[in-house]
Amino acid sequence: MKNFIALLLLLGLMAPTDLFSQRNKKKKAEKETAEKLQDYGISASEIFGKGFTGFMLFDPAESKVLFEQNADKYYTPASNTKILTLYTSLRTLGDSIPALQYSRQGKLLLFWGTGDPSLLNPHLTQNPQVFDFLKKSKEQLLFCTANYKDKRYGSGWMWDDNFYDYQAEKSPLPVYSNVAHFKQESLSTGIEVQPAFLKKYLEYDSTLHADDYVGRLEYGNQFRYNGTAKVGKQFEWHVPYHATPHFVAELLADTLKRPVSLLEASMLPPADAKTLYSLKADSLYVPMMHDSDNFIAEQLLLLCSWQRTGTMNTEQAIEFAEKNYLNGLPDDPKWVDGSGLSRYNLVTPRTLVEVLNRIQQIVPRQRLFGIFPAGGVSGTIKDNYRNGNSPYIFAKTGTLRHNHSLSGYLLTKKGKMLIFSFMHNNYTGSMSALRKEMEKVLKQVYEEN
Repeated sequence: MKNFIALLLLLGLMAPTDLFSQRNKKKKAEKETAEKLQDYGISASEIFGKGFTGFMLFDPAESKVLFEQNADKYYTPASNTKILTLYTSLRTLGDSIPALQYSRQGKLLLFWGTGDPSLLNPHLTQNPQVFDFLKKSKEQLLFCTANYKDKRYGSGWMWDDNFYDYQAEKSPLPVYSNVAHFKQESLSTGIEVQPAFLKKYLEYDSTLHADDYVGRLEYGNQFRYNGTAKVGKQFEWHVPYHATPHFVAELLADTLKRPVSLLEASMLPPADAKTLYSLKADSLYVPMMHDSDNFIAEQLLLLCSWQRTGTMNTEQAIEFAEKNYLNGLPDDPKWVDGSGLSRYNLVTPRTLVEVLNRIQQIVPRQRLFGIFPAGGVSGTIKDNYRNGNSPYIFAKTGTLRHNHSLSGYLLTKKGKMLIFSFMHNNYTGSMSALRKEMEKVLKQVYEEN
């Protein structure tokens, strides 16, 4: 073999640099990587060694990768999926959120949802314009759902999580965040329900688990409270309702104190249908990122689908985003929902870094750092990544059982902004220990750059 290579070199058919310089470059790169691994302590960490860890650190000002380990490997991102949803929404939606479409036809007011999750949502600041419009309209109200082309759950969601509020059903026109809210101060006050309309659907069930207070049958709106609630235990509990078109029309009628009929024909909004707007877009982006609100994330993708096609479908929104916004990524994401509830989602750290880089190119820094949770200050990292009164981490967490990720922006001691993605899968140890180890690495990055 050596004689054959020597013959090729002699004949000028093979340049020495093609064989040897590339090998030297590879060895140099491996040496630099090894040094950086030692610097940040990732490969030597016993904590990280209990699972599978990927990390990438990128300097956007110099378009330079500062460090990476397993950055090309796929991980279950959990709520880091919301970074993809945020970017898609930023590219698709305007400054204000469309709330509904409507068309006046004689004595009738036909209205269609757009996916906006804000109507009477107790977690959001309210714009009364939509409620007042429906309440005060002189025409008979007809609710239409023909522009909704999706299912109630995302692909791969857990079927038996149907009465936990982190998995509310998707729908074209959510009301009260598609969740029934139950609260009890004492036995004398009894169980308060919002909306009060649902009180008549609540009954006692001695078989309901003691930790759940209130539950619901999967395909109905028969709510049940357990023995702990019956004896006057103080609690606050939130259970999704089954958002069928008939039920939503009935709920709207009760809330608006006027009749609302359901138009079951497959009638889409006419070309001259008008659009009513509700909140500023950041009013949805901030709770999605700070509180990791799954429901808002799912509804945002439906809004994006509606904005592009006039109909609501999550898969349609994702396909459009992948083709038009996410082309040219280092690794194509396996993306199936807006929130990250599904374990079918897969993404690499270097792809998340690239998406974060694209986000910071279109969003001013002050607004960007307001949308993302700040370490030690706000959101899901309020109790972690502290740095006195000056937060240095602005990032989104992602957590499912045995999986935890943190991806976002790091403001160094010298004022330089870096982008990172820190992902862990198949981790069975203490989550608090994992976070402390991550914080140790990120604090070193902060100090040394």
